[in-house]
Amino acid sequence: MSSGGSKTAVYAALAADAGIAVAKFAGAAITGSSSMLAEAIHSVADTANQGLLLIGQKRAEQRPDRLHPFGYGRNRYFYAFVVALVLFSLGSLAAIDEGIHKIREPEHLSDPFVAIVILLVAMVLEGFSLATATRESRPFKQQASWWAFIRNSRNPELPVVLLEDSGALIGLLLAFAGVGLTMVTGNPIWDGIGTLGIGILLGVIATVLIVEMKSLLIGEGATPRQDAAIRANLVDGARIERVIHLETQYLGPEELLVAAKIAVAPGLDIADIATAIDDAEARVRAAVPIAERIYLEPDLYRERLG
Repeated sequence: MSSGGSKTAVYAALAADAGIAVAKFAGAAITGSSSMLAEAIHSVADTANQGLLLIGQKRAEQRPDRLHPFGYGRNRYFYAFVVALVLFSLGSLAAIDEGIHKIREPEHLSDPFVAIVILLVAMVLEGFSLATATRESRPFKQQASWWAFIRNSRNPELPVVLLEDSGALIGLLLAFAGVGLTMVTGNPIWDGIGTLGIGILLGVIATVLIVEMKSLLIGEGATPRQDAAIRANLVDGARIERVIHLETQYLGPEELLVAAKIAVAPGLDIADIATAIDDAEARVRAAVPIAERIYLEPDLYRERLG
């Protein structure tokens, strides 16, 4: 799974978030809207997050060394985990605190029409970013639902950008509702309620990301489809009869470790076994290209011998 699509989605989100953050802070300063301020803080967090994802991709490209013989691919998982923490602390908790404050001490908006215009522009930009992330994710999505893709993807950046952009659009709708209801009713408490809703939404998204990135950081195995392909291609039916056991783990989004004990046919000499192993590795790499590191242990199938 190439990181090219991930970088495209991240750069699109970075450009959109940076522009939106500037516009939202200007709108918050002009109108005094807490919903707008919460959304501005959210956009700053998102902008910083895209930068962290790019740093993770860059550091993952370091070559293996004696300290890290399997490479640095998991840097992408680590930085995505940090992104989830930033989204929760700087995004969710800050918005919840601001929302509670504005509900307890409502403040009238000075020029709500400015906030409305800025929110509409932000929706267009966030929509562009989400459309880019969706387009770049589609080749990896296969037939799964988008929720299944987010839960099962071994690529950390695309699920992060998808959830962030989706949350940003919903958050903008909440801010729009808060400002709009404040204009209609004349009661600024709605602005505070909208801010609180944004904070809760960000908290839910951040929690999902924390759980998923933690799982990737600890280490996840091959997908069911990859596992089946690996098992099928390890066996040739003649020299290699079956897979006794198989263990896999992602060393990074684009590198899969495969370790297996395989049952070889009785009577094969060392040269035949070595050739059978080389052929099996070639078949597996052809079927699952990211299976770059393959370790096979030949053995005899004990039940057959018994």
